[in-house]
Amino acid sequence: MTAGLINAKSAKQPWLSSPRFDLPFILAPALLTSLLSLYFAGDGSEGLSLASWVILVLMIDVAHVYATLYRTYFDREAFATNKTLLIAIPLLCFVLGVLLYSLGALFFWRAMAYLAVFHFVRQQYGFMALYARKELRSRFAVFVDQAAVYAATLYPIIYWHAHLPRHFNWFVEGDFVSLGIFGTIEPFCRLLYFSILLFYAFKEVRITLKNGFFNWPRNLLLLGTIFSWWLGIVWSNSDLIFTMTNVVSHGIPYMALVWLFHHGRRSEGGGSFDFFKNCLLNFAPAFFLFLVLLAYVEEGFWDGLVWREHLAFFAPFRFDQLPAITDAAALSVLVPLLSLPQSTHYVLDGFIWKLKDRDNRFSVY
Repeated sequence: MTAGLINAKSAKQPWLSSPRFDLPFILAPALLTSLLSLYFAGDGSEGLSLASWVILVLMIDVAHVYATLYRTYFDREAFATNKTLLIAIPLLCFVLGVLLYSLGALFFWRAMAYLAVFHFVRQQYGFMALYARKELRSRFAVFVDQAAVYAATLYPIIYWHAHLPRHFNWFVEGDFVSLGIFGTIEPFCRLLYFSILLFYAFKEVRITLKNGFFNWPRNLLLLGTIFSWWLGIVWSNSDLIFTMTNVVSHGIPYMALVWLFHHGRRSEGGGSFDFFKNCLLNFAPAFFLFLVLLAYVEEGFWDGLVWREHLAFFAPFRFDQLPAITDAAALSVLVPLLSLPQSTHYVLDGFIWKLKDRDNRFSVY
């Protein structure tokens, strides 16, 4: 039997760090926002207030994108090892973005929306894999786990497509394709959704009774995914509830995972971070506030040059004085450029989270 793997006689929970860290920062966000969505339930017509937008969009959604910097460009060892990839991906994203936007703004935003959906779904799959990393599972059990997390995330997306338009969008109105086939297949997908989740529950009960062990973090992760995606997309038709369940349950765990990895390497003396190892990676508020600062600057340019929706909030740093860009040719370059942190984050994230089989630690590529 492989050393360190969980079996009936080894009942230690597979936390990434500890219950004190994993529960509030990785597992609780989806569960708590699901509970809050019940409190904020309304007719769905309400939009985001400025305070909600600042907290949910700027401080979490946009800020978490920049956490990728710690994992890549701010780590000299990682950058030196993967320089070609880390230079090529932003360039490729920008060129493709310009080409898509030149065909029409909606082509660009649709590509971004579906890339984002893929990224969000894969994050939940990745966390499920992390929390199952020490389990002795059959191939069939692994398949059921994978089916459950994909059902929990993909069915709500199919439901969304079948019930367009909604009071919320991923990025802009019309970024999801409206096709009649989604309405046709949605009832079957709903039946499949509940069947898969019921079978997963049956599998968990059977394995728990057989082995005498219940994997709490893996099951809490899936439960939070089920609740947040169902309540945020299927149950509600509210921009506030969708943004809250979608952003918080994704962004906070991602930042926590980056902090956990790099703060751990900092404590062990690993990695080459210079200033960052002495401040940003040793002091959690500095780690987070630096991300918020980058997010504020990015959103300042977005608002001043393109959206012009929160000018008063960005006025202290004169972003409101920026000229509004309306020329189509200029926007075909500007929008992909401003979106580059996000598109690069989506693509790079498919490469930068790997596990070594030997010690279950993260490695770059």
